[in-house]
Amino acid sequence: MLTTAASQDARSAVQLADIAVVLVTGLVLGRLARWLRQPVVIGEIVAGIVLGPSLLGRLPGDPTQVLFPADVRPLLSAVSQIGLVLFMFVVGWEFEKQLVRPHAGLAVQVSLLSVAVAFGMGVGLAALIHPAHATVAGREIPFGAFALFMGTALSVTAFPVLARILTDRKLLSTRVGSLALACAAVDDVLAWYLLAFVSALVKADGDHMALLRVGALSLCYVAVMFFAVRPLLARLVRRPAALGDRAALLTAVCAGVFLSAWVTSWIGLHAIFGAFLFGFVMPREPDLARKLRTPVEQISRLFLPVFFIVTGLGVDLGALGTGGYLMLVSAVGAACAGKLIGTMIPARLSGLSWTEARDLGVLMNTRGLTELVVLNA
Repeated sequence: MLTTAASQDARSAVQLADIAVVLVTGLVLGRLARWLRQPVVIGEIVAGIVLGPSLLGRLPGDPTQVLFPADVRPLLSAVSQIGLVLFMFVVGWEFEKQLVRPHAGLAVQVSLLSVAVAFGMGVGLAALIHPAHATVAGREIPFGAFALFMGTALSVTAFPVLARILTDRKLLSTRVGSLALACAAVDDVLAWYLLAFVSALVKADGDHMALLRVGALSLCYVAVMFFAVRPLLARLVRRPAALGDRAALLTAVCAGVFLSAWVTSWIGLHAIFGAFLFGFVMPREPDLARKLRTPVEQISRLFLPVFFIVTGLGVDLGALGTGGYLMLVSAVGAACAGKLIGTMIPARLSGLSWTEARDLGVLMNTRGLTELVVLNA
């Protein structure tokens, strides 16, 4: 008994040390990325690759395995999920439908065509590379699910990363910047629907009745969130006593986020959908945002780098080989070309200049967080 307790204490101590290493490494490389005029998330992703088998793990003695033992990584993953769920809640809360309205027609056209072209190229690429990935970790992967996954991964624009870039570059007030954000907002909604479908399809494992069950429960869940939870939240936050007791209100909202995430996970979707939708139905009062959204966002920013770095720990670039690198280049090329072509054509036909259409296509190629969520879904 004492041995077991000591082992658990040692594992917990290693976990705490690992979190400290992750946070410091993410901070340093995030600052370096910002100095290089790149999004902070790029530095945090690179930090995971640096700490993983691609670089640190190749040194004598395999320091990656020493720092991040196999029995500790699930604990780090659990911590990372807290940051991810809270971040997706904030993204849902900050999602403003007003962004889409001034450019609704063009935003929908650009989003649909860019997603369709990139998705089609992803499915085409999947047909070429599926034989090499038909079995993963002893589990057979059907082509349909693999093709949908590839199409979704290649067609997503990372809305949070784009918003951060436009804000840092002071481009939100420009025509192309506001249009890009509107397109990405529509794109984000399409992406989550696609990811929800792929997630449900994979978890149903070819069982059509299970897939129908997931669909029916998902519709019931959305209805409950909009017609029951949203009015309850509106009444809760408008009570003077609730707004006065910020700690209690913050606790209640976070509990609601985690409960909503659990429900979608139980249904058969990823937990991020529950967090995102809970944020989407939250009231938008400015005072509430100041008292609640800011502290939740700060908590998520503290733990979110753990998600990026834990994901990076599973990336071994050295294990790709020549064929793997060819697949990597093909996937990146298909993703970029699909977005660029699918964005520029409708933008040019709608009256934008070639320069504006090109800039919009480049901005719609913003990648990062959402793709990592797709990979972990």
